[in-house]
Amino acid sequence: MKTLILKNETDTQRLANALAKTNPTGSLWLSGDLGAGKTTFTRYLLRALGHTGAVKSPTYTLVEPYNINGKPVYHADLYRLNDPEELDFIGFFEYFDEPNSLVIIEWASRAESILPKPDITINITRQADESRVVQIVGVDLDLS
Repeated sequence: MKTLILKNETDTQRLANALAKTNPTGSLWLSGDLGAGKTTFTRYLLRALGHTGAVKSPTYTLVEPYNINGKPVYHADLYRLNDPEELDFIGFFEYFDEPNSLVIIEWASRAESILPKPDITINITRQADESRVVQIVGVDLDLS
């Protein structure tokens, strides 16, 4: 596990850029309280991967799909999920079967019992001074 302190959005963007350079695939779980910066981090990551359009929060749609230079990327927010079984009804598990896909999941804990185990986990904790403590598991990043 690697632990970092993000003092501002520039640090958040630097972390997202470093992760994008690893060409992540599989499942990326983002955890942290409301307002911790999960969606902000995801916006920076999608842009670092090459997305140029708007990045919408999937809070109400559950999943926002992207095709970034031929790479299928799905941004899911399970905060409003009532029952984990709903994921089966919308074909959510098919996203994991696509070659080279990346499935970014906020609030994965709401369906942890039925989701595939994450390849990468990032936990973001907002501090009183508005900095973020970030714990990363599953990937080695070059932050230089």
